[in-house]
Amino acid sequence: MKTRKHNSQARYRWLAKPLLSHAYRTWLINNQSLTARLQQRYLDFYVAPLTVNFLKPIHDEAAPLNVSADKIVLVRDVLLYGGQRPVVFAHSILPRKSLRGVWHGLGKLGNKPLGATLFANPRVKRTTLSYKKLSPNHTLYHHAVKYLTTKPASLWARRSVFSLNCATIMVTEVFLPNILLP
Repeated sequence: MKTRKHNSQARYRWLAKPLLSHAYRTWLINNQSLTARLQQRYLDFYVAPLTVNFLKPIHDEAAPLNVSADKIVLVRDVLLYGGQRPVVFAHSILPRKSLRGVWHGLGKLGNKPLGATLFANPRVKRTTLSYKKLSPNHTLYHHAVKYLTTKPASLWARRSVFSLNCATIMVTEVFLPNILLP
């Protein structure tokens, strides 16, 4: 029984380093704006909005945001495209209290990149990146592979929390295999 509890907790643990991430490593560890980096790489970069809904956070999202797992948060899912292929699935969550003040419009970005908004303000603070190799038993894996023709055995993701005054937002970026294509 003790082993099960440990395995269950390990399933939700995010890492301080992207161990054995190989080809994805350079994408994962760069702590600059992913949007800016993708815009430099792809002349045809664009954001395709998928969903914006009020939902409960995924099990491993509540604690880093200091919200209760049963609280409703705003969830925004988008695909970032480059080379006319989806290269990143981005998942952002904002506690309701963060939708006031300076970030009141973040739920209405549409096809505008969130990264451009966050990195444009020098007062926005970002936590250290954390990493996870998502397996098919993780909710974000299922959300991301919906848009792929071939489903990989796993996907690498990184996440961090951005804050400004008392407002916070967690951004998780799931790197799709297309990011490795030339």
